[in-house]
Amino acid sequence: MNRFLAACLAVAVVAAAALPAAAQCTGRDLFDDMAPDRKAAIAAAVAEVPFAKGNFWRATRGDQVITIAGTYHMEDPRLAPIMAALAPTIATARTVLVEAGPKEKQALTDLIARDPSRMLITSGPTLYEQLPRDVWDQLATAMSQRGIPGFMAAKFRPWYVLAVLAVPPCAMAQMTDPKGLDGLVIDEALAQGRPIRALEPFETIFRIFDSMSEDEIMAMMKSTLAIEDRAEDHAATLANRYFAGESRAMWEFMRFANYDLPGYTRAQVDAEFGKMEEVLMKARNRAWLPVLTQAASEGPAFAAFGALHLSGEEGVLNLLKAEGFDLQPLALP
Repeated sequence: MNRFLAACLAVAVVAAAALPAAAQCTGRDLFDDMAPDRKAAIAAAVAEVPFAKGNFWRATRGDQVITIAGTYHMEDPRLAPIMAALAPTIATARTVLVEAGPKEKQALTDLIARDPSRMLITSGPTLYEQLPRDVWDQLATAMSQRGIPGFMAAKFRPWYVLAVLAVPPCAMAQMTDPKGLDGLVIDEALAQGRPIRALEPFETIFRIFDSMSEDEIMAMMKSTLAIEDRAEDHAATLANRYFAGESRAMWEFMRFANYDLPGYTRAQVDAEFGKMEEVLMKARNRAWLPVLTQAASEGPAFAAFGALHLSGEEGVLNLLKAEGFDLQPLALP
């Protein structure tokens, strides 16, 4: 679960640190080996969620229009035809909205450079001293595979370790200049001279992790290490679900996978997922809503943000529907 949850935030933070490169990914889609009854259970859970399928939408309310692109944050050649289809709409948008624009990314980089304690342990025991030896050995190996030596990883704050672990070693090459769909949209907006507006302040990522206790983050880090041997498979599965327009299925897949973990009850897993969904998605969606509607009132708007924010009772699409917008899916490559 935790690798997938942290991946919702990892790209911006890891990119700010300009970490070294690695090889390309070749994981296996875990849905290919899944038992039919598990697939059926996941499909049933997805079917209960509003707007659970589809990455691209148009929201209209009178003469107000928002074209919405649910994004995939990592590089993938399958994004090229999607970007080509979106480019004309970006060119005519009055405002392009993204989770974090160039100004916000620079502000995050500057803050980390100015205040290293945001991501580094600058006083007190290091992770080497805090963690049980077997957990530290797992962590040191995992970080080394990402080009980060143990002596450096020992000084990382647990939340930052979690963000780094969310990116499999094979994908670290993208982290120096990630060009997922978000980055491609920003590049196109800049090329077309379209104004770019951030949906949220650049400090949001710190507020998210500050809302979690150190024990919670440590527990997430340990459980992420427990599935480190399937990191590439999880990355491949996430990508394939996105390009099938089924990002919500990945969320439910991870929920069901956690039902199988020893020491967890379904109630505990559901409670943890509920908290993570509130922190990572719902609260942010609610905060984004007035930004989206304000932009729509000023002229045609184009909004690009993580695809998982689209679905759910408090997903962006359902929130817009409650505000009187009509939602129509867009057929893109």
